Amino acid sequence: MEKGIIGRKLGMTQLFWDDGSRIPVTVIEAGPCFVIQRKTKEKDGYDAVQIGFDPAKEKRVTRPQQGHMKKAGQGYFRVLREFRVDEPQSFEIGQELKSDIFEIGEYVDVIGTTKGRGFAGGVKRHGFGGGRASHGSMFHRAPGSIGASAYPSRVFKGKRLPGHMGNERKTVQNLMVLGVQPERNLLIVHGAVPGHRNGIVLVREAIKK
Repeated sequence: MEKGIIGRKLGMTQLFWDDGSRIPVTVIEAGPCFVIQRKTKEKDGYDAVQIGFDPAKEKRVTRPQQGHMKKAGQGYFRVLREFRVDEPQSFEIGQELKSDIFEIGEYVDVIGTTKGRGFAGGVKRHGFGGGRASHGSMFHRAPGSIGASAYPSRVFKGKRLPGHMGNERKTVQNLMVLGVQPERNLLIVHGAVPGHRNGIVLVREAIKK
């Protein structure tokens, strides 16, 4: 069964190993989340549970969502996400999930939305080297030639060019859990996770470990 929880990235800090070496860590407010819906292969085509995070006022939730969440009896939530599981029947509607579903030493994958950088050129977006910085070169940070001539008379799809940078869903895999504080709903993982402070992230057990 895949374990998972919704959280909020609070920021980064550091811890120290016994030998004095410093390691970067990210602090995540993981939960509390509540099971809103169970999905089964017979009815929905796949097995999963839907959980809610971040309580919301009733007036901030649409009528259809109110009716959907009311069945769980735990109020209304801003964020709803699904996690694939092997046995959705093992979860109860309205069940609370906290950060203690993970243990210290366990490996997790963290999914988030990267910081939006707006419109960026090729040098910043793709790491192009650019041209000479000297006077009169006329080629400093431009992308240069981008395609063929008469044939095929178009730019190939996927060509690296200036454009919208960031604001993409990214997954960072195999981060070790270094701290669990269920009384404060905190999860401390080794390394960096995608997104800005207070950004919503999904934490699930690592699929490649």
